Amino acid sequence: MPSARVYLSGIRATGRHGANPGERLEAQEFVVDLDVTLDVDGDSLDDTVDYRAVADAARDAVASTSFQLLESLAEAVARAVYQWSNVVRVTAVVHKPRAAEHMGVDDVAAEATVS
Repeated sequence: MPSARVYLSGIRATGRHGANPGERLEAQEFVVDLDVTLDVDGDSLDDTVDYRAVADAARDAVASTSFQLLESLAEAVARAVYQWSNVVRVTAVVHKPRAAEHMGVDDVAAEATVS
């Protein structure tokens, strides 16, 4: 069966994640990028994944969980997208844009792959 890769970038979500005291008290912005490899056997929407559902699954994973580590959040997002039967691999990159502003760093991100 042929495979294809679908990329979604810039999925904005809010969640309560972080290792520092108080970080999980208020929701913060996270941005998710996804690289999804799937088996495709035709030219129909039924033969792929719905981008809206994939983006919603990523947002739900960010909103409904709470982790200290960004790496754990990235894995949870990848696992949430991996649920579709024709998905064979997911790489999720989760950005926490304001995590290190005080250090002069624009962005902090973690990547996880599930296959």
